[in-house]
Amino acid sequence: MAFSVNTNASALSALFNLNKTTIQLERTQTAINTGLKVASAKDNAAIFAIAQKLRGDLKGYNAVKQSLDRSISTTDIALAAAGAISDLLIEMREKAVAAADGGFDATSRSALNEDFQALRDQISTIVSNSEFNGANLIDSGTDAIVAITNPTASQTISIAHQNLTLGGGNVLITAAQAITTQTTAAATLTLVDTSLENVSRVLTKFGAGGKSLESQRVFSDMISDTIQIGIGNLVDANMAKESANLQALQVKQQLGIQALAIANQAPQSILSLFGN
Repeated sequence: MAFSVNTNASALSALFNLNKTTIQLERTQTAINTGLKVASAKDNAAIFAIAQKLRGDLKGYNAVKQSLDRSISTTDIALAAAGAISDLLIEMREKAVAAADGGFDATSRSALNEDFQALRDQISTIVSNSEFNGANLIDSGTDAIVAITNPTASQTISIAHQNLTLGGGNVLITAAQAITTQTTAAATLTLVDTSLENVSRVLTKFGAGGKSLESQRVFSDMISDTIQIGIGNLVDANMAKESANLQALQVKQQLGIQALAIANQAPQSILSLFGN
């Protein structure tokens, strides 16, 4: 190789290799700092695009789980309320049966009627308090459950509204229902029995719907975990490997610096050619 003071090929080569090592070292340090081997599109455009799509799906499933959680809570409250109303109807039936007995005098029947009315009024209290997040599935309104089950919101689980107010359709007993006479007690007993059947059907609907929501919630967790693991497989850095690379590149960088220093001193040897 010709001696030249204008062009130091060895130094240029050493500098090129040192810069290359420095870039590799920066990438390794970034991977260690972020925990990602693919932190941006510059690292691997195709993998980054796939990971971003999966991250979008994961966020979508987070929204799905929130929707399911709200729906489950609303349904659980409605289910508990319907169960309590069913229990009240059973107690009311007992009072109505007793009041329908011809052997009771007016005073005893009046006492039974007071108990009956107290139980009747509890139904209205339960219905009005069965609200979650602004939704009430058993009042006189039209609130219903429509929970999304996929990130595109193209699939849903629906639970219809069921009116359990006094005289609202399922509960045939009215707000003025009484058992003050044997005749009204017998008529009320029929209404209570029909109401019990209706409320039992409502409990079945709410129970089946709640079970579907909970099953979908568990499935959504499984899908989310699978997606998250998939993203990790694509973009997460192998920290053991990166640690080993860091050590090797640090040594390589130090050697490159020394090689560049030696190459930079080479032109000085030309001075020996002009010595005496």
